[in-house]
Amino acid sequence: MAPFGFTPSNHGDDSEEDNPATPHEKTPADNGGNPDLSALFAMLQEQMQSQFGEEMPADLTRDIQAQFAKLGINPIGFLGALEKSESALPLSISREIAKQFVAAHGSTFIGTKDIADFTGAMELADLWLNDATVFPANSSKGNIYSRADWVDATMQGWQKTVEPLAHGLAKAMTSIVEKQEMPKNSLPLAQVADLLRSFIGTMIATQLGQSIGGLAASVTGAHDVGLPLLEPARPALVPENIALWGADIGVEASEVRIFHALREGAVARLFDNNPWLIQYMRSAIAEYGKGIRIDVEAMQRQAEEAIDSGAIDPNNPETFTVALNQGLFTPEESPEQVAALTKLETALALIDGWADDVTTLAAADRLPSLNALRETLRRRRATSSPAQQLFASLFGLEVSPRMSRESSAFWTQIRSLRDINVRDHIWSGILPTHDELTNAEGYLRSIKVPDDLSGLTD
Repeated sequence: MAPFGFTPSNHGDDSEEDNPATPHEKTPADNGGNPDLSALFAMLQEQMQSQFGEEMPADLTRDIQAQFAKLGINPIGFLGALEKSESALPLSISREIAKQFVAAHGSTFIGTKDIADFTGAMELADLWLNDATVFPANSSKGNIYSRADWVDATMQGWQKTVEPLAHGLAKAMTSIVEKQEMPKNSLPLAQVADLLRSFIGTMIATQLGQSIGGLAASVTGAHDVGLPLLEPARPALVPENIALWGADIGVEASEVRIFHALREGAVARLFDNNPWLIQYMRSAIAEYGKGIRIDVEAMQRQAEEAIDSGAIDPNNPETFTVALNQGLFTPEESPEQVAALTKLETALALIDGWADDVTTLAAADRLPSLNALRETLRRRRATSSPAQQLFASLFGLEVSPRMSRESSAFWTQIRSLRDINVRDHIWSGILPTHDELTNAEGYLRSIKVPDDLSGLTD
């Protein structure tokens, strides 16, 4: 399992500078590697027994932060965890942190020239896409976003996508609480569990906000990460990032704009005309979240082995942080989680490959630099794509550039062997598996494509 939610941020020193708690006030060796939950309960009871109410004293907050720090959990954003929220993933926290990252990177205003240039690119892309896919554009106009606008517009989509992880991690952590022997005169279990769930939601919201804020500096559109983030789905471009993407590659800016407008418009049409696909991807993430399990005994063994081998030095707190970042205390993925990640990775590759084939067909005789643009995109996705950054952060999932290339070739072969109707109809049936991506003819033989495709987009 990826260390999402349990490791310090890798976005610089901001997440560590103001943290008063040190993870090694008590080392794993001091209590056998087990999370010191009994101490947490006792501390909560002692501090809160006479004043448990809506206001949380500052000294109590600091003490709770220190206790969770002993578990290796980054307590940044903890104050928000103590606020009642109906959501497992507090949206306001993610938005605030993402906006802080955007402010640090900078976000330029959208000028009138940008509006004219990018509106024209999206309108032209819409016309070209009509000949390259059977999926029509919806009535919603495309949008032009600054980096800050992109954060605001996609935040609801991020919450719906990632919230199952918060549910899964909270359930796994509270199951540990339920197995503990409660200290005498401790807080009711329900109150401790609620506090823990709220904390975990805030912890994940914090790291999600950091990821979104980092992505805002590089994404070229609303669907650059291959996820359904806008409802209804509609194309949206980020001029500032597209200008940076196209700098120094020797291609006219107008071609760069149209290229990204084509890809963005294609994926927006795909999601808009296939709402089941949105649920399919979100269900894969939910299945992964449901499978999260935390084996305290395994963590204890890992801690003891790390100390014995010298990987962790109880007198050097930095070695503990390094161990966390390397995933030392993260549980193994269950077979169900592996299956969910495979399902998600394949869907992301299929979407990316389909968008590439549609864009290539739409622009083949119209963009002189199409091949150079496609090669630039592939090269950059292989090293620093938004999807790679995001899913490595959330799941430790690396969407293979090779699989994306295989997917693109698969869709091109399907179109060559049949036509765009058959190619696009595949989205209304059972999607190909990873193994089938290299055998388009075999896949076509395994499925039955109706002769009448008139109802495909109904």
